[in-house]
Amino acid sequence: MITEEIKEHSLWQSIFWHLLPGILGGIVYFLTVDLVNDLGFPSIVALILAGIFTLVPIQLGVLIYQSRKNKQKLFGEIVRYFEPLEIWEYFLWVFVIVIASGLIMGGLGPVSEFFHQEIFSGIPSIDMGLSTNYLKTNLIITYVFVLLFVVLIVPTVEELYFRGYLLPRMPKKLKKHQLIIHTTLFAVYHLWSPWMIVSRIFGVLPLAYVVMRKRNIYLGIIAHCLINSIDFFIGVVFITKMI
Repeated sequence: MITEEIKEHSLWQSIFWHLLPGILGGIVYFLTVDLVNDLGFPSIVALILAGIFTLVPIQLGVLIYQSRKNKQKLFGEIVRYFEPLEIWEYFLWVFVIVIASGLIMGGLGPVSEFFHQEIFSGIPSIDMGLSTNYLKTNLIITYVFVLLFVVLIVPTVEELYFRGYLLPRMPKKLKKHQLIIHTTLFAVYHLWSPWMIVSRIFGVLPLAYVVMRKRNIYLGIIAHCLINSIDFFIGVVFITKMI
């Protein structure tokens, strides 16, 4: 277990490294969404393309670059929070995170809807393809990629990057505000759905808090993947009922 002091980021470094992947990912999403729709696929595919070509490469690239630059191990020194836990603790804390985050984001749903209608009405919601306007074959292809990237790869990389790398390096001068600033920056990072900023700020708090307190990144990875899997299972049920 690594115990030496971590070199913290300045506030401006934290802001930059939190938002950079989202800015570039947002650009890819908005540039490809019309093309994706023209090809007969829902807009979630444009977000998957953003994940493939910007979010995952940039976040992994930063981690690998820092590992080589500082001559530190990728897991344990660059990416932190690998404190071992008992098996029952994984079940307990993942359950707590999923339920708490779900209740918070569900409760703040009307706030997100208000922001979407009143402030961000020009940005359409991300279409998950739950419509007979799409060919069943195209939806099957879409949801294979949803499983691979939205459910598994992107949330895993995000947890390694945001909770394992950036969170431990938040400026100590922020003191008790570190966590809320971290989740705020993580919420803003999702530029493709800005109306959800408030619900994400508070919805991600249980996850970030538990990962930080238990010093275990696996809790965040498992919980994040499970939360993202909800839309996947809804989509699978919809596809199986298509004629």
